[in-house]
Formats: sequence, structure tokens, C-alpha cells
Amino acid sequence: MQSGGRTMWLRVLLPCLAFVFLPPQYASGRKPPGEVEGVSYEHYVVDEVPWSIHVIKIDRSRKDFEIVTTLGGGSKIGLNYLTRQLRTIPREIGTPIAAINGDFYALEHDNYAGDPRGLHILRGELVSDPIQRTCMWIDEVGNPHIGDVASKFSVTWPNGENTPFGLNEGRGGNSMVLYTAAVGDSTQTSGGTELILEKVSTNRWLPLKPDATFPARVREVRRGGDSPVTEGTLVLSIGSRRLPSVEVGDVLMLSTATEPSLKGARTGIGGGPMLVREGKAAPGRALKANERHPRSAIGWNSKYFYFVEVDGRQPGLSMGMDVRELAAFLVKIGCEEGMNLDGGGSAEVWLNGQIMNSPCFRRERATATAIVLVQKKGQAQP
Repeated sequence: MQSGGRTMWLRVLLPCLAFVFLPPQYASGRKPPGEVEGVSYEHYVVDEVPWSIHVIKIDRSRKDFEIVTTLGGGSKIGLNYLTRQLRTIPREIGTPIAAINGDFYALEHDNYAGDPRGLHILRGELVSDPIQRTCMWIDEVGNPHIGDVASKFSVTWPNGENTPFGLNEGRGGNSMVLYTAAVGDSTQTSGGTELILEKVSTNRWLPLKPDATFPARVREVRRGGDSPVTEGTLVLSIGSRRLPSVEVGDVLMLSTATEPSLKGARTGIGGGPMLVREGKAAPGRALKANERHPRSAIGWNSKYFYFVEVDGRQPGLSMGMDVRELAAFLVKIGCEEGMNLDGGGSAEVWLNGQIMNSPCFRRERATATAIVLVQKKGQAQP
């Protein structure tokens, strides 16, 4: 751990968030786990509110570091503890060093439990579509981006008509959804018409990539829903809407275009609202934005990534922050860009085998996604 990797107690003079540093101590006797050069941990405590804030700072110059995402079901949508999600990262990708919970998601009672609310790109595979809300993604050369991303996903039928579709989510009665193997063994739909799609011999096929256009042949037309999904097929599920006629053997054109383009991105995740833009606090609107709750965020500047978690709903320890307070804190620690993540019982930050914060349920909550720093093997450091 670098010299900055210590627990720091500080006082924030509300409402201007001016910092007065007090002697360093370790929270409840907890010391940061094993040292990793390029990663530091700080614990901020503000007695007046109170607040307990956990910050992991990551050196962006390290060529052996990479930011990746996880899914609750490993390669499939689902729910699982963050610590168990880390075990699903293939060894060839790297060793998990630090992690924070990810996007909002469909809860346990939903047929698509663990479906991320917005964008999700897992090691280059497009798993969930954006829904015109704040996302962060890392492009093919490793640069992070933040902004609202809109889905332009569509299918072009043999007669030239064009229809939008969603991805790996619940299908409404009059909508259309494309399912990949990431959804599970079947579409879990009821009613409607489903087209089983297969590879056209000369085209690039799966896994599904962002901002791609490719052909798919209709292998089978099924009625009634709940069609099987395999690693080598896609299923286009159609509700009650009237669409052009289609037969076995027809070739459709599928597009996963977005605005802005995410072409080449290997990592992407939704969240929101935006917190920091170009070094200034710019909190967007959100449900319960003005209430104090446990919150998580990811931020960065030209030198560092920051994983930030604020404990909450624990009188005497930490009350949590509202969105404006979290945005202001990110600016204070040096973030030039930043995005809110899921909070509440999902808020969790992990470092080298240890959960660093105090979850409000006093235990881990099964969540859908996480953002993870991995250390790649065999990569030269700068």
C-alpha cells in the first residue's frame, strides 16, 4: 500500500465542506489489507453528521491494471454477493484487487432478477442495453468516458422495414426483445412469437458486441414464448405488435448501435445520475436525490480512478449522503468526472480480500453487477 494508503480521520465544516485533518487512526482497529503498489485506501470520518466514507484510489498509469465488470451469474444475469462475483472473473483476465458494487437492477422477485437497469458490457460482450441515462465505459484504448447513452438497437426485416428492440429484459405485450445466452436457458416469456436466429455462414457472430450490424438467419418460428436460448443462437421475441411476415430461412439485419457509439468498448456499466463533469459538481436528478442514504460512486481524473462508498442508515456511525453532498465530496478528493452507482443495502467496497465498509444490513446483499480492478499477469509496468 502506498504511503497514502492509511485511514484518515477528518472533519468537514458544513456546509462548505472545508477540511481539517486530525491525527490518522484506524477505524475500529481495521487496517487496510496487503499492500499493492498503485492502490491506496483512505477512510474519512466526519463526527458532526456523522459520515464514514471509504475511498480506494487507483493509479491509472499502471499498464498491469484494468477496470472490468462482473455479473451476478458469472457469464449470465443473476444475483450474488460481490465477493462471490469476484470468483467468476477468469484467471486469464487477472487477479481482483479492488471492487465496488455496480448498477441498479431487477430485484429477487422479478423473472429477470439481476437484470441491470442500464448498459452492461462484460469483457467486450454486450449484455444489457442503455436506456438514455448516465453510463460509464472504457474504450478500446483504455480511456474512461461518462455520459448519457441512448440505444439505437433495431432489426431490419426482409422488406426493408425497421423495428427497435430491447436486450435481455422483460418483454412487454407490444414490445420486442432480443435474448442471448446471458439471460439463461430460456427467454422466460409468455405468449407472442419468437424467432430462433442462427449464424449466416460468412458473418461475425457471437458474443454480441456494441455498435455492430450483422445478419442473422431465421432457423425456427415458435409460438407461445419461453424458447430455449443457447450459446450459438439468439432469440428475437415479439409481443402482440404487428410486424412484417417472416419465414424460416429469411435473413434479418440486427444493429446494436448507440448514441454516442460504444464500438470497441470492453467495459461498460450504467448508474446515474452524473455527479461530476469536467471537475465541477454537476449532480443530476434522481429518485431520493435529496435524501441521505448509503451511496457508492466511481470517479476519475487524468491520474487516478476512485472507488467511493459512503456508509449510511446507521446512527452513530454514518447517516449517508444525498447526491449533492456526494458530488461535492468527489470534487474535494480530486475527481474530474464521476457517476453515482446503486446504493442502500447494495453499497459495498472491497479491497484485497476484505470488505472495507459497514453495509447497512450488517451483511452483504446479493447484487447484480460490480466494477472491479484486476491486476493482469505478464504485463510490464511503466
